[in-house]
Amino acid sequence: MASTADFRNGLVIEFNNDLYMIVQFQHVKPGKGPAFVRTKLRNIKTGRVIDNTFSSGTKVNIARVERRPYQYLYKDDVGYYFMHKETYEQIHVDEILIDSPEFLLDGQSVEVVVHADTENILSVELPPFVVMEVIYSEPGVRGDTATNAFKQAKIQTGGTVMVPLFINTGDRIKIDTRNRTYVERVKY
Repeated sequence: MASTADFRNGLVIEFNNDLYMIVQFQHVKPGKGPAFVRTKLRNIKTGRVIDNTFSSGTKVNIARVERRPYQYLYKDDVGYYFMHKETYEQIHVDEILIDSPEFLLDGQSVEVVVHADTENILSVELPPFVVMEVIYSEPGVRGDTATNAFKQAKIQTGGTVMVPLFINTGDRIKIDTRNRTYVERVKY
């Protein structure tokens, strides 16, 4: 058991008979009335974010989760396969449990979040940034770079990302996997 004073970003709690991760929280002490804590909670299974307010001092159950290092191996019709980096144990994971599967490269390191009590896989988290090669994008027109315009680019894993007009086929780009956006062009 923990109280609202123990809240921190990334903490996984049991709430409404489900597991939620605290995305954001704020302690509020109004001039009139008791203190409370505003939170944004992300459902571990569905990914849906909800807002909730807890009275200050409310007791909550903290779920024990572990982050384990795995390496992406391959994908087939059934799902995605990962190998533990230390024990070489292989696991199978469904696509809905992976944050951004379109950015997975063979051999890439990921963290698998596991509920410690039940050994159920909760999610697979990619590194915050990945570097990918653009395999196709429409050529940019000279003079269009002054505006803040974007175009679609297909990356080596088959996914698409919106990129500035100056990005061409063959360029390597850095992508933020958390919000699926272009960050910068990477030099070789």
